[in-house]
Amino acid sequence: MTEKEHIINISDHLYDASKSIRILRNISWPSSVREDFFRKGADALPQVTYPKIDITETLEKVKIARKQIPTGFRFENWGNQIAQVLEDSALMLSNLGTAEFYTYSERLYGCPSAKLPDKDNTTLDLANYFEEMYINIQKLDLGAISQAEFDASAMQSKILKEVTEMFGDDAPEVIIDTEVSSKVIAGRRRIRIREGATFSDMDLNQLVHHEAFVHVATSLNGYKQPHLKILSASHPGTTKTQEGLAVFAEYITGNLDLDRLRRLSDRVIAIQMAIDGADFIELYRFYLTKTDIKEQAFENARRVCRGGLITGGAPFTKDIVYLDGLLNVHNFLRTVVGDGRADLLPLLFVGKLNIEDLGEMVHFKELGLLESPVYLPPWIKDIRFLLTYLAYSSFHNQLKLDDMRDHYRKMCYTI
Repeated sequence: MTEKEHIINISDHLYDASKSIRILRNISWPSSVREDFFRKGADALPQVTYPKIDITETLEKVKIARKQIPTGFRFENWGNQIAQVLEDSALMLSNLGTAEFYTYSERLYGCPSAKLPDKDNTTLDLANYFEEMYINIQKLDLGAISQAEFDASAMQSKILKEVTEMFGDDAPEVIIDTEVSSKVIAGRRRIRIREGATFSDMDLNQLVHHEAFVHVATSLNGYKQPHLKILSASHPGTTKTQEGLAVFAEYITGNLDLDRLRRLSDRVIAIQMAIDGADFIELYRFYLTKTDIKEQAFENARRVCRGGLITGGAPFTKDIVYLDGLLNVHNFLRTVVGDGRADLLPLLFVGKLNIEDLGEMVHFKELGLLESPVYLPPWIKDIRFLLTYLAYSSFHNQLKLDDMRDHYRKMCYTI
């Protein structure tokens, strides 16, 4: 085989192995669990059963995919890393409702106390930093107008309008679903909105930029890749980059408000609580200190416990990737723009990928195996503001801030 044929062959086999891995679908809780929880007074642990999943065929396909990767091949690490993610994903699904589930969840998504690339800070540090900031500004009048509330039908109309304008004939169907776990979940063919969910006006814009203009766009772009099928597969190896990119989209378009940022931080704190032994009831009560809506507190606690142990100690750690991924994507963007390589930005949207694979994507494009993305969000299609912001941010990151902080603190706080 030629090098190009090897790459296509590896991609095909990895894609085939990925098709049976459906994590969120298999760890979801039916609405009856929530109804039963409140019927019992919200003081008894929910009763949840998970399907028994036979992963024999998936593991065999991963094994076959690994055999397609020649030792010493230029893209050996790329293929083997995806194969390992698929194997760990299958093993996590085979351990639903057990302590071992957390072992694989941590491998795939990380944990709040893991060191960030700077080798000093953690995602939990960032979440706690935001929490301290929220406490410090609680008494401030932020000047924010009260936000109107919209129901699922209003969100459906808003998203349908936006995706039709963005994707035309490729636009996904937008439906209201009684069983969807999150408020909104987006895929290439369908965007599902949870019946009974309510949305603020800020939510409307956040979800369009997050779900439609990133998740749907990368799904469609990956599906349209003629040579690399694996770019159409959404698996845990792509989650951190996908969610980080989607949250950055909220941020750069001015739609990442304090409430949203706090929700993301609370997820990290709650996951660490569960790792330390907090059960579902303790998580539910933690979230009741954050919201007056009991159903929302339930859903937030459910996100942490789904798939693992409701009694504590073994959570689903996927929700740390929103902050962790935001840091990764933001720092990547600052680096490439600072180095004059803004031409790399569209590669983030060629399909479902890990930002660590961008080097391989550059080579695949040079080999003629990678098509340019068909769909890009507005802030990438017209990158003037993005480049201005990132150029300033890159320079600002080089400043030594300690002396500047001391100066302004003495100026403002000393009488």
